[in-house]
Formats: sequence, C-alpha cells, structure tokens
Amino acid sequence: MKTDWTTEVKGAGQYAEVNGIRLYYETHGAGRPLILLHGGLGSGEMFGPVLPVLAERHQVVAVDLQGHGRTADIDRPIDAGLMAGDIAALIDHLELAGPDVVGYSLGGGVAWQTAFKYPKKIRRLVAVSANIRADAIYPEMRAQQGQVNAAAAEFMKATPMYQLYQRVAPRPEDFPRLLTKIGESMSKGYDFTEEVRGLQVPTLVVAADADMAPPSHYVEVFKLLGGGLRDGGWTDEGRPTGGHALAILPGLTHYNIFSSPLFAAATLAFLE
Repeated sequence: MKTDWTTEVKGAGQYAEVNGIRLYYETHGAGRPLILLHGGLGSGEMFGPVLPVLAERHQVVAVDLQGHGRTADIDRPIDAGLMAGDIAALIDHLELAGPDVVGYSLGGGVAWQTAFKYPKKIRRLVAVSANIRADAIYPEMRAQQGQVNAAAAEFMKATPMYQLYQRVAPRPEDFPRLLTKIGESMSKGYDFTEEVRGLQVPTLVVAADADMAPPSHYVEVFKLLGGGLRDGGWTDEGRPTGGHALAILPGLTHYNIFSSPLFAAATLAFLE
C-alpha cells in the first residue's frame, strides 16, 4: 500500500489555547465526537485517506499534538501523559460530551494516557499500534529509536515526515529540536501493565500483523483487559465484561495501518 503523508485534507482548522499551548485541530463531519490523534513526526493529515470515511458517521476532531503539524512546540518534553492533559483540556474547551478517542502510535500512547488519567471524560478508546511496554518492540527497532536526534534531520529531508513538517509547521526550523525531543521520549522505559489491567473505558486494541511489536504483545494487552481467556459463547457471555476487543489487521505494517480502510472499518464497527 502506498502511503502519502503529504495529502492535504481541508477541514475547519482552529486553535485552542490550553495548558499553555496553542493546540491546532480540525473538525470534519457530524455526529458523535471522535478525537483523532496522529503518530510521531506526523499530523492529522496522516489520516487523509480514511478521514472522510470516519467523518461520514462522526464529528472528527483531528488534533496536531505538541510540536507536530500546525501546533508549535513549547518548553516541555514530548510526553504522552502531558499531551493527554492537553486532550482533556481540549475536551473541556470544546464542551464535548463523552467523545471517543482514537490514537495511532504516539497518538495511541496519548490516547492510552487520556483513558488512564481522565476515564470519565471519554466514552470509548481505540489504541492503534501503541505498545504498553518499552521492551515490547523488536530489538532492532529499539536500536533505531536510540539514534533519533537533531543530527538525523539532514538524512530525513527526503522523507514525507520532513516534507509535511516544512509545509505546515509554524516554525519549520524546529524540526531538529523535535527529533531530539522524540528521541529522548523514546529512550525512556515504561510499563503500563497495571494501568491497562484496571482500565474501565471500553477499548479496542488494534495492530498490524507486521507491526513494530509482535502480534503476541497486543494479544497480551487484550488479556490484561479480560479478553482471550475463554470461549466467547453463543451470546457473547464469554467476552470481556468491559466491552473490550482486539483487531489484528492483515497485510499491514506500522507504517501504513493509519491510512488503511481496514483500520477505519474496525474502528467504526467498534464505536458503533
């Protein structure tokens, strides 16, 4: 599947002043609100191929996270927990009643943290390609992540991430700084096993069958939510009591799942 991160999607773009950050977001469609969170070094435009599908049934609020897309960086780390606070503040700012939160990769980490910290603010969670332990991803990928810093900016000039940033960022010259912050964030250890185990927000765990972490990790996450432990039964009596679900999507990778119709279909089926 060809991935084009540079496809510009027209929506009603606005800024919200929350938590000391000028947070950019776009609204698309109408219906039950859905907050859509992109991956690292991307923006809401990453979802261009599937956003119209989601917006057919939902009011999609596509957010550019701190230092990404049209949201300028501020003097704090790139940290999923802090950005979850931004999302909670945005929910209050927009007066959204129980929105669903859908996040991919870095955005999936922010979505997890929003559910952990502010469970009463959201209705359902979809966490896409978002591992819950730092050691879950393949060792060679951990090694690559450890090399992300400002010095890598020169080598990324031909990538869609760099081209997107240069086109939309308020300060295009901040790209090396963003790389350093992303690298520092990825170098930190984390394990959210206990937070997932106690999660009360109905959650769909989504991953590609050739993702950055093996499918077994996402099965492990599903088990923490009470899934995959018994037969589901004729009337769903054996399914997880919290309404949780798992989707391993075939023929995809970490680098194209966010633009796949399969991702959109699984998300809509779970939310509806």
